[in-house]
Amino acid sequence: MKKISVMLVAVLILVLVLAFVAAKLTGSTTRAGAKTLTIYNWGDYIDPTLITKFEKKYGYRVVYQTFDSNEAMLTKIQQGGTSFDLIVPSDYMISKMRDEHLLLPINMKNVPNLKNVDSRFMNLSFDPNNRYSVPYFWGTVGIVYNPKMLGGDKITSWNDLWDKNYKNQILLVDSAREIIGMGLNSLHYSVNDTNEKHLDQTLRKLKRLTPNIKAIVGDENKLLLPRREAAIGVLWSGDAVEIMDENPELTYVIPKEGSNVWFDNMAIPKGATNKKGAEEFINFMLDPRNAAKNAEYVGYATPDKAAMRYLPKKIKNDKRFYPDKKLTDRLEVYDNFSKPMNAKFNELFLEFKMSHH
Repeated sequence: MKKISVMLVAVLILVLVLAFVAAKLTGSTTRAGAKTLTIYNWGDYIDPTLITKFEKKYGYRVVYQTFDSNEAMLTKIQQGGTSFDLIVPSDYMISKMRDEHLLLPINMKNVPNLKNVDSRFMNLSFDPNNRYSVPYFWGTVGIVYNPKMLGGDKITSWNDLWDKNYKNQILLVDSAREIIGMGLNSLHYSVNDTNEKHLDQTLRKLKRLTPNIKAIVGDENKLLLPRREAAIGVLWSGDAVEIMDENPELTYVIPKEGSNVWFDNMAIPKGATNKKGAEEFINFMLDPRNAAKNAEYVGYATPDKAAMRYLPKKIKNDKRFYPDKKLTDRLEVYDNFSKPMNAKFNELFLEFKMSHH
């Protein structure tokens, strides 16, 4: 009898110990869970030392994952499974995700550094009042060219590309919105023009550019232009920075008729488990010193006005990448087109590409 009671006590003690250990473990995992911040961003799009600095300051462990297109990121969010706390979609994707109820509103009380963002880049068409997003980097679509290869010519306009002297000298980025937009702009229409007549006129004009086109390419731009395989490239300003680093003979221009201005933005997806941490991270990245450090590392333009005083003169005074208001007023953000209109643009682009072959 006594033996049994001793055993019972021992079992009871063991049960209590196990229960205590289990409680401790679940407590620590929920605590660790709350202290983890999962970020989903484009590849090589942040200064890694800033992540370490944030972890030290706030005591979070940052889990950092990358994507290579807005569409890949969207699919991952739609599927669920992985809960991300912070994502970095482009402008049109913000409006798409907002319409699909895939974003959480940001509590701006937790983002006091929002005051540092240039007012030119706030309250834009893809997210009125910045309810769901805060600008991270911005840039333009323009022309990189090598004046030495063009006999000292200066390019200032989209229409310069049709010059008969530039036969087989142009590389175009393989992207429908950019190239149809370029065609529309060259005719002084908006990059978001969906008028059937204007689009037909644009296609006819683009087809006349065919003799000057060497190739329609993706990332190969970054190899071919510095090596002088072509004299002119139509591409994004961020790629232009990399290309010009490789070969200082090259320069970049935003055509005078206007162009696209794009924004990548910090946003919080539905299903985020650490919204507070995401808001703290957004605020941290808008700190002027952190924003300047990040812009120097990444090479794109920061929307953080207060960061300007911490950027080297050669960066902040470069009007090619930090154009003044007079020019940015002529730039347009892409509208989030309907599926049929996207299909129409893709169709026109395909027809244009086939005329090149």
